[in-house]
Amino acid sequence: MRGEVPSVLKITDLVGYLPLVIFGLVLTYISLHAPNFLTLQSLELIVMQSLPVVLVCAGLAVVVMAGGDDVVSGGIDLSIPATAVLSAGITAQMLTSGMPLALCAVVALAACIVVGLSNAVLITKIGMTPLLTTLAMFVAVVGVNNVITVSRRINVDHSWIVALRAQEIAGIPAGILLVALIVAILFFAAHRTGWGLNLQAAGGSRDAAEISGIDANRLVAQSFVVAAFTGFLCGFFLLARGSGSSPGVQDNLMLEMVLATFLGAAFSPRRVVTLWGAVLGALLVAAISIGFKSIGVNVFWTGLIKGSLIVVVVAFSALAQRGR
Repeated sequence: MRGEVPSVLKITDLVGYLPLVIFGLVLTYISLHAPNFLTLQSLELIVMQSLPVVLVCAGLAVVVMAGGDDVVSGGIDLSIPATAVLSAGITAQMLTSGMPLALCAVVALAACIVVGLSNAVLITKIGMTPLLTTLAMFVAVVGVNNVITVSRRINVDHSWIVALRAQEIAGIPAGILLVALIVAILFFAAHRTGWGLNLQAAGGSRDAAEISGIDANRLVAQSFVVAAFTGFLCGFFLLARGSGSSPGVQDNLMLEMVLATFLGAAFSPRRVVTLWGAVLGALLVAAISIGFKSIGVNVFWTGLIKGSLIVVVVAFSALAQRGR
């Protein structure tokens, strides 16, 4: 009996790597059919296109770290992409009306923080389920954005927005450097401060954290505000990536956020969602998206494949958790 335990544990450990294996096979297939896929120019494009996804994934990772990685009852925030689109919509609308960028940013930030606080109150004070609450908030915020933008594309050519896409510092795109700085700050806050350690303790075992005197509800509430802030920042990168505010962006962004964040758990030795794992997951998902375009895969098939991958990733994540 004792001799069988290690083999069982090894099989359980391997389950957590299966999503990465699947992604590796898909990327290998793409690279074989698109010779230019792994060129330096293509890799830079992948990183640039992944920046909005990286930011929303970082926000979701913080929420999961605070609430636990149970997709239904734990930490989840599906409203982050809608918050990002709201930020982009408000900024684009105000910029085209001649408002200064600083004022646009303040108004957009205030709107996004209201979304985060609303999630926090509904979940920690009223006791609503995070999954349903944030899904409902997603729909509501998208509706608000459609009212603001009248569901139309708004082109933006402000120099600061363009700089996020086109400016380089020491040969590296400014957008990449800025997102790297944001992620590094979040990582420091989550892993090198008392707040971050308490956040992880609350997500790891809520009961144990509360027994030790940690206010888990407060940390969960704060995580939703942090997530809303990452959505606010993401809005500017959405504007830079598409040169404006476009309706419907939030749907694909939410799909990629969930897929990338939980795929990133495979990079963790404990198979849990982490900031760096979420970032790496975002890069992989961006590579898949660009790779499919390069080999001419129909956009509808791309959506089907991504949806299927979400099911696979979440399923294997659940299996890996059972083995812990």
